[in-house]
Amino acid sequence: MENLIDAIKETVSFIQKRISAKPEVAIILGSGLGNLVKQIEVEVSIPYTDIPNFPKSTVKGHGGNMVFGRLHGKQIVAMQGRFHYYEGYSMVQVTFPVRVMKYLGADTIFISNASGGLNPKYKVGDLMIIRDHINLVSDHPLRGPNDESIGPRFPDQHKLYDKSLISRATVIAQQHQITCHSGVYVGVTGPTFETPAEYKFMHIIGGDAVGMSTVPEVMVANHMSMRIFAISVISDEGNPPEPIQVSHDEVVRAAMAAEPKMTTIITSLIQSL
Repeated sequence: MENLIDAIKETVSFIQKRISAKPEVAIILGSGLGNLVKQIEVEVSIPYTDIPNFPKSTVKGHGGNMVFGRLHGKQIVAMQGRFHYYEGYSMVQVTFPVRVMKYLGADTIFISNASGGLNPKYKVGDLMIIRDHINLVSDHPLRGPNDESIGPRFPDQHKLYDKSLISRATVIAQQHQITCHSGVYVGVTGPTFETPAEYKFMHIIGGDAVGMSTVPEVMVANHMSMRIFAISVISDEGNPPEPIQVSHDEVVRAAMAAEPKMTTIITSLIQSL
């Protein structure tokens, strides 16, 4: 995209002609987590392949639709599946939908993912609210010329994840007896799963879970001053000393099994906004 702002405006104009209300809240649903859409009173669903300047999702477990509707009285835009750097897309392409959702009107974004547990206390099926992250992705979504009309050249990242939403989510999890940790997410490029030594390294430097998404989207959402809440489903255990061999199919199955718990937290949070 040679001119980011023109691409954003073109995509937003296309979508606005097809929806009747401005979304207030954006949701990104990760691997195996697309069924939260069933909680939304869907008004319009647009395949990514129909949207100008959008890539298409190529990963199993990602639906490939942008969904508009209502949830607990709030206007919602939800991405049923996301894009990843490892699919061959640029960081601008990977994070482009976040910019579009902001320009459509969403000021708060909820991001979910399936991730590997680094903390030995985390077990498959647990949830982890992300309170901070470590970026080990090999590229940066804000690299290149900066348009000050979109966001600052050097965004601060001391308060990426909204503390009030984290506090509310923790209470909701306790009320529903859901095992939900609060931890540090390590973002990596993928698509390979980590070696035992890499799992150990990431835990040593402060990581509690690791995954191949979320960090670029969070950095771009922060660049545009969005309120951010992110949550991981622990879909495999890579914690030292004995990491367990894992496949993507197993990750998707584990995420789908834990999805109702994640859905409870996100929908209750949206209701509280």
